[in-house]
Amino acid sequence: MSLLVVGLSHRSAPVSVLERAALSADAQIKLLQDTVAAEPATEAAVLATCNRIELYADVDKFHAGVAELSTLLAQHSGVGLDELTPYLYVHYEDRAVHHLFSVACGLDSMVVGEGQILGQIKDSLAKAQELHSAGRLLNDLFQQALRVGKRAHSETGIDRAGQSLVTFGLEQLATGTDVAAWARGKKALVIGAGSMSSLAAATLARAGVAEIVVANRTYDRAERLAQILTEVDGTDVPARAVPMESVPVELTRADVAVSCTGATGLVLTAEEIASAVEGRTGRPVAFEEAEGGVRTTVQAPAARTSGDSVDVPQTPLPPTSVGTDEDCPLDLAAVQGGFSVMGEAAVAGMDAATLEQHAAWATGSAVDRREAARRSPEADAELITALAATVATVGRIPERRKPEPVVEVPRPAPVLSLLDLAMPRDIDAAVHRLAGVRLVDIESLAEASADAPMAADVDQVRRIVSDEVAAFGAALRAAHITPTVVALRAMAADVVTSEIARLEGRLPGLDDKHRGEITQTVKRVVDKLLHAPTVRVKQLAAEPGGAGYADALRTLFDLDQETVASVSRAEDSTEKNRGPR
Repeated sequence: MSLLVVGLSHRSAPVSVLERAALSADAQIKLLQDTVAAEPATEAAVLATCNRIELYADVDKFHAGVAELSTLLAQHSGVGLDELTPYLYVHYEDRAVHHLFSVACGLDSMVVGEGQILGQIKDSLAKAQELHSAGRLLNDLFQQALRVGKRAHSETGIDRAGQSLVTFGLEQLATGTDVAAWARGKKALVIGAGSMSSLAAATLARAGVAEIVVANRTYDRAERLAQILTEVDGTDVPARAVPMESVPVELTRADVAVSCTGATGLVLTAEEIASAVEGRTGRPVAFEEAEGGVRTTVQAPAARTSGDSVDVPQTPLPPTSVGTDEDCPLDLAAVQGGFSVMGEAAVAGMDAATLEQHAAWATGSAVDRREAARRSPEADAELITALAATVATVGRIPERRKPEPVVEVPRPAPVLSLLDLAMPRDIDAAVHRLAGVRLVDIESLAEASADAPMAADVDQVRRIVSDEVAAFGAALRAAHITPTVVALRAMAADVVTSEIARLEGRLPGLDDKHRGEITQTVKRVVDKLLHAPTVRVKQLAAEPGGAGYADALRTLFDLDQETVASVSRAEDSTEKNRGPR
């Protein structure tokens, strides 16, 4: 086995890099085609989800394979290789198998235990089969990964350790409230009609939303999803489809919106969201573009509704150089422009005790003036010199003004909740700063899931993965010797045929009955002689380091290497041409 995986995920790369490296459907196809066309790889499969991009391949050279796969990932993702390399991880042979099995069980997901990854692995295998880029190794690997994932979910409580990103995202929007209670009666907008969007729509329908509107670039797919939603068991939620052009209007009516499309750019900008909630929050939501293209919020006039007014108190802060504290020994408020001392002459005439008391006040401690008055003239002189030196350095006597209390304007409750499950993102991240809007996206989900509790069943799933990796490796090593065993039996059959033909030449009068009996006897002898060695060699080959037994068989029986290779090619060709299952 020479299985190699090169990839990046939410565990190795920031969301901003994952977002830029996301592969479109066309890019995935081209990546597969270019990978199998490359010299080190004979098979290839791509696993691309919202939080991972992985390229699997059967390679004949490790270092050349890593270099080639990394280059292809960078080329097709559009992210430079130098920038991408620090975030890439590499797994080889048994470690690659362990990685995929862990992924299939949900152990490597952003939300541990989520089951949606199984559907994504199945889709990846189907695509590789359709393009005939998956041979025996990747077909067996991905199908076994699906079985391992299903076993983990059926034999353990890994489902309790986490849930799909959709459910987790809705829980984040509900902020600790039961999702069903939070969603009940809300109007929902779902943008996109793929698997993730369909799951989100079905989850919202079961949660009891009042209405679901589906928008998609292909209107027929939106209509199909809306029809399916009306037939979901146990719900009577009305669902309708709209074209993408209607999204801005639908946003003005929606309470919650979920977006997951395959778009490479933003589907919803911050300005569009701000327009959709204008007048619904009673708070400013406008944006302006500052110099340099940096977006900043501005205090736009607050929207007012009948019987409602919003007045935000604007209390100007005093100049930072003016002290207003009653304990300050100097009347700083009477000094225009603040208290400033320039040079030694400015402190002339001020007694050292007063200056020292001001310095103590500035550092938050009180100094008894009577205590300071008992100082010697020498101490006063030293103090004045020290203060003068401070002035010469910083330009003023140190002082500390206690800050005025700032009136904190409370953020209003969201009137629109947004869940962005797309990678790259569908919704402008600047929406996080809009009043009256709550946005949960892949980045915030990653932060929230970092503290998610791990279920006790995770350990059991890890043991299942380890056992399955060992079994898969043993089966693969045993299968590796199969072409050699087939070639050995083919050679034995040729020997039997040749000897029977020679016997017929020596005994031309041999009738069919006797010829058949002799032929069967010779075949039985050969089969019995080969049975024990071939069974045993398969058992030995399944053990670690057992690959050498195939070489031993070829050497002992002088088997033609090309014959063995032709058997392998025939089996692999059959596997590649089998197509989707």
